Amino acid sequence: MNERISIDPRVCHGQACIKGTRIPVYQIIRMLANGDKIEGLLEDYPSLTIKDIYSCLDYAASLAEEQITPIEMIENAV
Repeated sequence: MNERISIDPRVCHGQACIKGTRIPVYQIIRMLANGDKIEGLLEDYPSLTIKDIYSCLDYAASLAEEQITPIEMIENAV
């Protein structure tokens, strides 16, 4: 899905991480949601790049993207 995000069952129990690290994507997203600044994250995690952080946001956005199911499919299933 994203060249900067990896999912490996041997790393962090298979959680999505920034490739080459053990930093889970959810951790970066949560820190941003709690008000941390990108500049602060880059200082706290010197191995990260701005592209890594943007990749985390892109990954989270793709997971949150709505899947629309036509109503007629739901009606036929009931």
